Amino acid sequence: MNAEGEDQERRPPNVLVIITDQQRADHVGFGGNQVVQTPNLDALAARSMVFDRAYVGNPVCSPNRATILTGRWPTSHGVIFNDRALEWGSETFVRPLRANGYRTALIGKSHLQLSLDRDVTFTRGRDARTDGFDDDVYRWEYPERFLGPDEPPVPDDYYGFDHVEFATDHGARMSGHHLRWALAKGATLDDVTPPMSAEAPGDRRSERWWQIYRPPYPAELHSTAFVGERTKAFIDEAHGEDKPWMAWMAFPDPHHPMTPPGEWFDRHNPADMDLPVTFGDPLENAPPHLREIQARREAFFWPMPFGTDDPVLVQEAIAATYGMIEFIDQQIGRVLDHLETLGIADDTIVIFTSDHGDIMGEHSLMLKGSIHYQGVLRVPLTIAGPGVTPGRSSGLASSVDIAPTILDRCGFKGHRGIQGSSLSSVLDGGEAPVRDHLLVEDDLPPHIASVIGMPAKIRTLVTDDVRFTRDSNGFEELFDLSNDPHELENQVADEPARRNELATALVDAMMAADDSAGGVAGERTL
Repeated sequence: MNAEGEDQERRPPNVLVIITDQQRADHVGFGGNQVVQTPNLDALAARSMVFDRAYVGNPVCSPNRATILTGRWPTSHGVIFNDRALEWGSETFVRPLRANGYRTALIGKSHLQLSLDRDVTFTRGRDARTDGFDDDVYRWEYPERFLGPDEPPVPDDYYGFDHVEFATDHGARMSGHHLRWALAKGATLDDVTPPMSAEAPGDRRSERWWQIYRPPYPAELHSTAFVGERTKAFIDEAHGEDKPWMAWMAFPDPHHPMTPPGEWFDRHNPADMDLPVTFGDPLENAPPHLREIQARREAFFWPMPFGTDDPVLVQEAIAATYGMIEFIDQQIGRVLDHLETLGIADDTIVIFTSDHGDIMGEHSLMLKGSIHYQGVLRVPLTIAGPGVTPGRSSGLASSVDIAPTILDRCGFKGHRGIQGSSLSSVLDGGEAPVRDHLLVEDDLPPHIASVIGMPAKIRTLVTDDVRFTRDSNGFEELFDLSNDPHELENQVADEPARRNELATALVDAMMAADDSAGGVAGERTL
């Protein structure tokens, strides 16, 4: 082999992380779903290692996204619920890649710093320039909050990303770089910045839930199209510079509001959607807070059903969600086809996952939030790339394992304080799983938890065959997942010896997650 060939052989792999928002593990064809059409993701799965039992470190957006980036549990990186910020100096898997010559980009949803820091919450309406916060903090806190049509201010180093383009909203409403992009394509400001209410313009709106409707603009302007087009543009730019690259391709969908645009709204007839097996579950042996959620038809802060006894509402939500997912699949296909066109598909690590799932009518519950059923805790996870042996793994994997796996596959050591485990042994064809249990954390601000009647803390231990959960109100659940996959029979009172064993294991897992390493990269300037 000549020198040029040797250099090519040693070239670091590119990395494409595709992440959706609020997508269940079974809302893809390769996950066993016979209705939603995801041919591009199915083709990706066919050349990937598919982790059929991948779980989140936390079932909420910000905490789990920070966990994926840092390889650390939420109680360690500090983002334990939404509206807390990942500390600016926190080490991520992106930073060592950038330090070693990679171009790095975040395109789409970030949700890493919607507050000022890990100790400040619910800062909406406050101005850091007048409320006693220094300018440097304000400068890096502000970009994700940016709603106007001007250029959002972005620091030179955003958690290791040298290029950032935000899509910072959900449903039909646009903000950040996505808004500027759509306006440049001829969008009407009123159409793409609607109120987050039933007065939002659009058509085909559900009579049962205002958050299901078709936006008043074509699919070509939607956030899904923005993420696809801009990811391709970044790849072209990095490839033209002859540099390895890492792209975080982050779709805001299929998170509610459920607003698939154009043709994607009519892809599925709600009447054809099967209801979940557990729809109608009275939750007699469930935690009291779940019964309260089930009875709540709207949230105190944002009108939406958290529980429902209306089967048609569930069918409408499922149909609209499938349309959103199929649009995402189309855009993923375009980017993957582009890698083939550029001749770099075989040199690129491609990871597909989501930040958390969605209960989607199971147990007559909707969405997520203090819910630890499988529909919320499990997410799709596929990994393809150089040296990966395609197949399926039934071993446990966690969101916390993604960062160390990427670093390992790219030839870098994990940073100080990293807590996940590399999945490389499985990717290389090994049958042994990397873990025999995993932890799921879930927190709410205590003052908010008391107002809405939720436990402030929930901790779950998942093993090969069991889910054990305990909340800060003292309620416990024990489900035999092998014989009760729908989690209908809480056996905690019937299996005291097993309960004691699992409670001890949960305490051990919590102590292992509660470290003082910090995982901080040191002083950084913006």
